Amino acid sequence: MRLNSADATRATLAKIGAGPISDALGKTGAMNHAIRPRSANARMAGVAFTVRVHTADILMVSKALSECPKGNVLVIDGHAECNTALWGGLTTEAAFRKGLAGVVIDGAIRDSAKIARSRLPVFARAVVANAGGAEYVGELQIPIQCGGVVVNSGDWLVGDEDGVVVIPAARLDEAIGTAKKILQAESQIARAIRAGKDLAEILKCDEVLQRKGKEIFVPQLRATQNRASPPESSPTIRSK
Repeated sequence: MRLNSADATRATLAKIGAGPISDALGKTGAMNHAIRPRSANARMAGVAFTVRVHTADILMVSKALSECPKGNVLVIDGHAECNTALWGGLTTEAAFRKGLAGVVIDGAIRDSAKIARSRLPVFARAVVANAGGAEYVGELQIPIQCGGVVVNSGDWLVGDEDGVVVIPAARLDEAIGTAKKILQAESQIARAIRAGKDLAEILKCDEVLQRKGKEIFVPQLRATQNRASPPESSPTIRSK
């Protein structure tokens, strides 16, 4: 079966993984370390479908699950509230049957034993027994914050055992291209290590340290100069 463009992109991103994508974005884009994989399958890639819920309220979660397209990642801004679960076993089963690419919750889940057996990628901040109410209206398909990162509908998410990374939609091609180059370079380094070469030598650590050693920044010197008078030159000490 021939993959369409979105399927091919999901497969490519899932194969690349979160770490190289973060590197490709300039070591940015990663959600807070507390957003961890909670299910049996941590490999995730897809377009974000966003929802912001009222704190500790699940009313909009079911609505968002209903409207989230197959192959997308449902991203829930739960305001990092960790004492009330916004997601559980039934929503996991429904999302899996619908064919969602995954779920990311900046909040808590429950039914963790059931979720731990699911093949649906589920990432969440915490686990707790308390369930949320279902009374307050939230917002769909708006810019949200999840795990300390802004997520817009249409952005791409990549998740694995290392966490979740957000790719702004406009930087998708750039991120994939750069990540592939990074993986190629890492593969070459790995081959050199297996051939018996020293990692510090491969990375030219001595050259970098020698260059860094010629110019040592002393922050205390800047603070002293600022209290006295504007410095005439950069607060730098050069080794002789």
